[in-house]
Amino acid sequence: MTTPDEVLPRFAPAVARIRLRGVTFRPGLTLAVLFLIVLAVAVVAPKLLAPSDPLLVDPAKSFLPPGSGHLLGTDESGRDVLSRMIHGARLSLTIGIAATAISAIGGVVLGLLAGLSHRWVEAAVMRFIDVSLAVPELLLALVVITLLGGGTQNAIWALGIGGIPYYARLVRAQAHVVRRSTYVEAAGTLGLSRLQVIARHVLPNSIKPLLVLATIGVGGMIGAGASLSFLGLGAAPPSPEWGATLSVGRNFISNAPWLIVVPAVTLTLTVISIAVVGRELRRRSEGRSGR
Repeated sequence: MTTPDEVLPRFAPAVARIRLRGVTFRPGLTLAVLFLIVLAVAVVAPKLLAPSDPLLVDPAKSFLPPGSGHLLGTDESGRDVLSRMIHGARLSLTIGIAATAISAIGGVVLGLLAGLSHRWVEAAVMRFIDVSLAVPELLLALVVITLLGGGTQNAIWALGIGGIPYYARLVRAQAHVVRRSTYVEAAGTLGLSRLQVIARHVLPNSIKPLLVLATIGVGGMIGAGASLSFLGLGAAPPSPEWGATLSVGRNFISNAPWLIVVPAVTLTLTVISIAVVGRELRRRSEGRSGR
């Protein structure tokens, strides 16, 4: 899985700070939050932002450049590019969030199994995780999607399964630390059953770091989902999903470059914004919010 430092470029504006009357203003973080708010509106109520139907075909308006009655131009079928980007946000973010949820849930199950079971069980689970980590995440997803077949739903499962080992390793390490804690030992001496101790103490404290990692991981999953769609293994045209839009736009890059520039920039800004916010959440979870 891509780490936050790899996702977030060194030139990310989140590192910039302006101090005004004792308050630290961080333009990069502010812009990232605002961008994600706009995305949230696009997901919940795309018609509030989209000027037209993303699937409305008008051959007479094919390949209109940006500004010719259409802010971001039109595609080969005369469909408004801005509307397609706005409506595509729901599907692209759904892929990222759903795949991350599958990875996180699977990682929690495997991680707790490895961290709280007998040594031979832990050894078996960790060998499986080690082998899985030796394969690049996207390549593992391609193997899974080859077995399951193409399509948006299968792409989500493929990406989710591919990300499980990363979360499992983190949860296993946290479970080892938590189960040796004083309050866990005290809970056992008070008569709580093993399941009660796991549910009340081990599980909540083991997944805290995972929540921050999952936030950052959503951006990576969105990018990976777009990659599968670009290869024709995820969402298929005429879906406005960003990866599918990129896949079609590459055929017209010479005479209509905006068809590939617009979805590429949208995808990049989304991944960077999620990485910026996720890194801030990690900083705050570590008690370094003022740094």
